[in-house]
This record gives sequence, C-alpha cells and structure tokens, in this order.
Amino acid sequence: MTFFHFGNCVALAYVPYVIVYKCSGLAEYSAFWKCVQAGGAYLITQLCKMMLLATFFPSTESVSGGLDVTGEFFKSTVDIADLIGLHIVMSKFAGKGQLKFMIAGMGWATAELAVTRFLPLWMGARGVEFDWKYIQMSLDSNISLISHISVAMLVWLYSRSDLQKSSLPIVITLLALSCYRPLIVEILVQAVGLGSWMLLLAKASFTSVVALISLQMYLSIPSQGSNSYY
Repeated sequence: MTFFHFGNCVALAYVPYVIVYKCSGLAEYSAFWKCVQAGGAYLITQLCKMMLLATFFPSTESVSGGLDVTGEFFKSTVDIADLIGLHIVMSKFAGKGQLKFMIAGMGWATAELAVTRFLPLWMGARGVEFDWKYIQMSLDSNISLISHISVAMLVWLYSRSDLQKSSLPIVITLLALSCYRPLIVEILVQAVGLGSWMLLLAKASFTSVVALISLQMYLSIPSQGSNSYY
C-alpha cells in the first residue's frame, strides 16, 4: 500500500513532464540533451544563488518570531539570477524560436523536480501513514512546470525586438512578480493564514494568469503565425 501511494505521487509529479515533452514538439526535434544542458545550467545557477545568499544575506532569527519582510525581499531579489540563467540558456544552446523557451523551461523545471522533490517523495511517500502533503507536493511540481515555461517565455519575449512596446511593461511586471512570488506567498500565509490546499490553489491561479498573459503576448508576435519553431 505504501509503495502504491509512492507510485501514485511519482506518476502525478513526473508524468505531466513527459506528456509536455512529447506533445510540445521537443521530442521531434531531439531536444533531450539540450534539456539536460538547461538542467545543468539550473544547478549551476542555484549554486551561485546559494553562495550569494550565504555571503550577503546570512540567515538571521527574527526576534518577534514574525516574517522578516526586508530580509526576505532581498533574498527574493537573488532570484533574478534565474532570469539571467534562463537568458543564457536560450542565447547559447537552446535552439530557435519556440524551442528556446520550451527547452529552457523544461530543463529548468525538470532539474528542480529532481533536486527538490524526488528525495522527499522517496523518503516520505513510502511511509506507513498516508499524508496529503505528498499529493500536494506532486501537484505543486506541475504548477512549477507551467511557471518555469511561462517565465522562460517572458524572458524570451523581453529579448525580442519585435515585441510591442506596450507589452514591455507587462513583461517586466510579470517577471518581477515571478521573482517575488515566494515573498508574496509568505506574506499571504502570515497575514491571511492560508491553508495548504488554499495556498496551492492560490499558486495555481497566479501561475495560470501569468501563463495566459504570456501566451497572449507570444501569439501577438506576427512572426509566430507562420512557423512557431523558427
């Protein structure tokens, strides 16, 4: 029974990644190793972020036990390194057109899934007692997949010269919100007291809005009408 629960959680977490890879056209263009390279760039970026956090933003205990908004704000600012890493991936070895942000987003999300969720699922989901938090963790990984692809799309749109000037402030705003989403989540948890399921719903809603706006701006680029991959 415990292994069955573990298998369900792993399938819920990983199968959507396989479906997106197969159905997005990446498999047809043999983009597997490029996704692996993007995943390697994710690991390097996270290492650089850890060094920056340890050097300039050491962890401190809050005297009142509340949320240190200023400290968390500066820590979330370090997430700009993710945007830089995605830009480097897309400019160096991520292919052309739509393949750029799809490869970068897939590689980024898959590396995060392997690094941050496999061990918790392996150690926890096989436990004797059933716990909904592992189902929530698997669902959150699907939200992260959409989020990373959307952010990669926004970074790609930001670098486009044919993007409408009226869309540029929207792209910058969405990128900023994506960087500071962990801080926004912490504020909501502290101020509103969101439960685990409501928090997951809030993340899904935010990610869906960002994804839909990003997709709309992507489709508004005239050159994407004829061939999405070039």
